[in-house]
Amino acid sequence: MEPIIIVHGGAGPWNLEQPLLDRAVADCRAAAATGQDLLLSGATALDAVEAAVRVLEDSPVLDAGRGSYLNQAGEIELDAMIMDGATLQLGAIASVQHVLHPISLARRVMADSDHNLMVGAGAESFADDIGFPRCRFEDLLVSDPDLQAHIGAGADQESYREGDTVGAVALDTMGNVASATSTGGTKGKHPGRVGDSPLVGSGGYADNWSAAVGATGEGEALMRVVISRRVCDYVAGGLSAQNACEAAIQLLEERTQGHGGLIAVDIRGRVGIAFNTGGMPHAYAIGRQPLVSGR
Repeated sequence: MEPIIIVHGGAGPWNLEQPLLDRAVADCRAAAATGQDLLLSGATALDAVEAAVRVLEDSPVLDAGRGSYLNQAGEIELDAMIMDGATLQLGAIASVQHVLHPISLARRVMADSDHNLMVGAGAESFADDIGFPRCRFEDLLVSDPDLQAHIGAGADQESYREGDTVGAVALDTMGNVASATSTGGTKGKHPGRVGDSPLVGSGGYADNWSAAVGATGEGEALMRVVISRRVCDYVAGGLSAQNACEAAIQLLEERTQGHGGLIAVDIRGRVGIAFNTGGMPHAYAIGRQPLVSGR
């Protein structure tokens, strides 16, 4: 089967003329290329989505890992989830601090614990117990001179980014799908707030019987319609990945007046991308074909 990787850098009120959106698209292309290389070498969908999201977490213009939004207390609290469509196993973390790659900690929850979701101090204790790398608060802050040149002297990371949760979905050569999401949450959120990203069925879902899906946008609205699982149900009912994503975004608007975006790959190898926000930087690769990107 021809492998597929799709990534997104967050749906939000992006200004399509903003120079930093070019950087966001470029980082999405880099993440998709990473996943494509792995899949073509025979790696699993699970490995590909983790690696792709790690690239996105390193981006200073996206709200995940390095460069995540600060909460009301001036802290960075991180959420992430990864799911294997072959087994329906998943791992997730929420409200975790001092971790540069939350997606990899989420995978360790799946692989090295008897749990699906760990939060806050307990998740941090788990990270320390298994020797997972921790970072300083300062390591999560943006200090890129090139970005400062774009946004002006004295500007900070809160003032220019307009994206949200990042994510990736993949289909591997064995026909297995996987999904991964990571986020710093909403700008200025109340400490302890958890959005859709680490919640199975909302921030993401993967099932070899239907599709792998990743969501981004207004978490409180996305949760209310369990949007990622809904896309999988639409695919199981006969819709393509694209039509299923479009239908779920329409439902989001009609039932919650919410805004967001979706990426999906179904088990027949069809790509789905839909959003109702100002933009959503994204990129995907099918087999050895050239990368396709958009905003």
